[in-house]
Amino acid sequence: MDIERKDLLRKRKIRRALGTVCAAAALGGAVWGVSRLEPAAPSVERAAVFIDKVSRGRMVLDVRGLGSLVPEEIVLIPARDEGRVERRLAQPGAAVEPHTVLLELSNPQLEQQVFDAESEIAAAEAEYRNLEVQLQTQTLDQEAVRAQVVGDYEQAKVQYEADKELFEEGLKVSIELAKSRVAYEQMEVRKRVEEKRLAIREKAVEAQLAAQRARIDQSRRLLDLRRGQLARLKVRAGMAGVLQQLEVEVGELVAPGAVLARVSDPNRLKAALKIPETQAKDIVVGQPAEIDMRTASIAGSVARIDPAVRDGAVTVDVRLEGELPRGARPDLSVDGRIILDRIDDALQVGRPVYAQPNGAVSLFRLAPDGIHAARSQVRIGRASVNKVEILGGLAENDEVILSDMSAWQDYERIRLN
Repeated sequence: MDIERKDLLRKRKIRRALGTVCAAAALGGAVWGVSRLEPAAPSVERAAVFIDKVSRGRMVLDVRGLGSLVPEEIVLIPARDEGRVERRLAQPGAAVEPHTVLLELSNPQLEQQVFDAESEIAAAEAEYRNLEVQLQTQTLDQEAVRAQVVGDYEQAKVQYEADKELFEEGLKVSIELAKSRVAYEQMEVRKRVEEKRLAIREKAVEAQLAAQRARIDQSRRLLDLRRGQLARLKVRAGMAGVLQQLEVEVGELVAPGAVLARVSDPNRLKAALKIPETQAKDIVVGQPAEIDMRTASIAGSVARIDPAVRDGAVTVDVRLEGELPRGARPDLSVDGRIILDRIDDALQVGRPVYAQPNGAVSLFRLAPDGIHAARSQVRIGRASVNKVEILGGLAENDEVILSDMSAWQDYERIRLN
């Protein structure tokens, strides 16, 4: 007969309870461990991101901008007088000299004015010759009168001297001598008057002729003016260079002051660069620059900064130094680089997307295994077009991702495939 063992049953219950407790503890520990695990790092294609290594050395601070070559000086050729365009004798792009005729204008009214001025001069010259003859005739008449008076004066003088001798010899009475003296004195006065009249006559003749000559000279100056206006209807370049543009068409009536053409010197060019407004604040006149013309590069310096902002960009004129490369011509597209400053020793890396000077940016720094990358906060100092100065957060030889990583902004770590 079997005997029931009560202690064995109690031990089974104790072992079962302990097993349940251990299982529950294990399950809780597993749950807690799983809760402490980080989410799996997302995978990023290595070829889809740009990775750069932090280095130390000399850093050039610069800004870049696209632009074109433009003439340093463009001469605008205006219409000096009213006229109608008859012919266009040159085309844009043609080489011109100072006397090259670009346009021919016509102005019938001006041609009539030239004819009238020529006729007026001819009439004035004929009138001058007629006046000269008349004055010469009047002068001769005046000289004849003077000669007659001088003759009468000499006769009166001789008569007076003869009567005076006879009176002294007692052959003449005093009354006759007095008459002779009075006649002599009257003729002496008339002689002086005629001499003054003749001298005044000579001055009057000269004055009248001078007045007529002045009128002729005035008419000639007017004719020269009209002829000059007529000659200006042939519009000339006025300088050696290249014809940039003709602003008028055949048959068009132009008013004085209207721009007819533009001429520039192709050997005196400058680069006009469009620099983004945010990058132009550190540019000053005199800073060195390099202009890339695709086939060659040339040095230059900042000559002018446009104070106005247009379409988010500032126009910066760069004066070119040295001889222009072959192929340099107006409107040629160029790429310009302006040197702002140089740092002899700087911790630097390529410019990350959205990085701003003197700010901070979050970058993924590669781990030593080269597979994983963790987010790091990096302090940025001065910045160039494609380089930034590192003030903190990175060390030399660190590798960071410079591409736009905003798609992974919720992750602290990524894995590169």
